[in-house]
Amino acid sequence: MSARTTRTTRTRLLAASAIALTALSLTACGSGNGVRDEGSSAPARPSAGSDSPAAGAGTTAKPAGTGTTTGSANGSKNTGTTTGGTGSGSAGTSGKGSAGGSTGKTGTGTRNVACNSSNTRMSATAVSRPLNHILLTVTNTGSRNCDLTGYPIARFGEAQSVPPVAEETHPQAVVTLTPGESGYAGVLLSAADGSGGNGYTARTLEVGFTGRGGTARPALPAKGVFVDDKLTVTYWQQDLDTALSY
Repeated sequence: MSARTTRTTRTRLLAASAIALTALSLTACGSGNGVRDEGSSAPARPSAGSDSPAAGAGTTAKPAGTGTTTGSANGSKNTGTTTGGTGSGSAGTSGKGSAGGSTGKTGTGTRNVACNSSNTRMSATAVSRPLNHILLTVTNTGSRNCDLTGYPIARFGEAQSVPPVAEETHPQAVVTLTPGESGYAGVLLSAADGSGGNGYTARTLEVGFTGRGGTARPALPAKGVFVDDKLTVTYWQQDLDTALSY
């Protein structure tokens, strides 16, 4: 064998050996007997007493004014303490006032009473003008102002009814009498032209006050007064002229 033939043969043997080794290596990787890289292992859990913070530990803040809450993790149970805010204040004091006023004409600051049969005196006076009229006068005999309200509820003689009131004479304000002061009412006894009917002569008169004011019995002239169905009274008035204007 020549030298050239020998080199060729050796080269072929080396190539065949390399191919065989490569095949063996591939076979080993594909089988279940090889070693596989599983990557890095999970970090170990820190042991008790380590410097790593425990899950769930920390401080929970609450809104201002409600206090703070702190707590720590101890196994699976949280414990903590709560501190509430405190506040103080002062209540204002209420003031007192005084109110005063005057009632009636004298400004005594007391409430007026009603004029009635026990704190007044009443009289009936015949007048020349206007014709067929009498004037009723009520005088306050008490120590306090009294209000003379409504109109005289007059009953002449044995009459079964009382005369009506002339509505146009209603005063604009309550008639108030100071002690010693008088109020007035006019009474039309009969028609001046003789047109009235059912006339008769009355010698007694009884006058009632509005409400539960009682009654008064002013004296009539000795000869009595003639009345008919035109008999009419006015409301109580503060002055005499107004009472006789109807």
